[in-house]
Amino acid sequence: MSDNKALVPSHERGAALDLRGDTKDFVTAYIGKQLFGIPVLTVQDVLGPQRITRIPLAPPEVAGSLNLRGRIVTAIDVRKRLGLRDKEDEDPGMSIVVDQGGELYSLMVDQVGEVLSVPKKAFEQNPATLDARWREFSDGIFRLDKKLLVILDVTRLLDFNAAVKQAV
Repeated sequence: MSDNKALVPSHERGAALDLRGDTKDFVTAYIGKQLFGIPVLTVQDVLGPQRITRIPLAPPEVAGSLNLRGRIVTAIDVRKRLGLRDKEDEDPGMSIVVDQGGELYSLMVDQVGEVLSVPKKAFEQNPATLDARWREFSDGIFRLDKKLLVILDVTRLLDFNAAVKQAV
């Protein structure tokens, strides 16, 4: 019998992460001292500091837009989306560009790490102790030697309509 859990939607089983195969690859990023992972197949590009144009009346998590090789890309401040304080230093950070439904989004993070390949057997559901806001945007975790890798669900992270529905 095949493992159909990997194909069940996240709202039905708690994680949308496809766990087929022996390992999973993630582009890692730091926000503060916390390590996050984004599935490598969703990543289009990694950018250094960019000039961002503010968008009037946009939600606070939307930092603005930028031009990437002639395409307009919406820049999302992941720090604000996760409910974290603004950075204290002046380092402009980096961005991970992802494709969501044919649209490009720039996920603004403090620092981009490496591409990390982790064994799927090390995957765990979100622990109850993980911040509630982080659980909302996380597929689960991997416990590494001295760090916790929180896997971001890009679809939920970019779903601003769900946040509006919950607030109503």
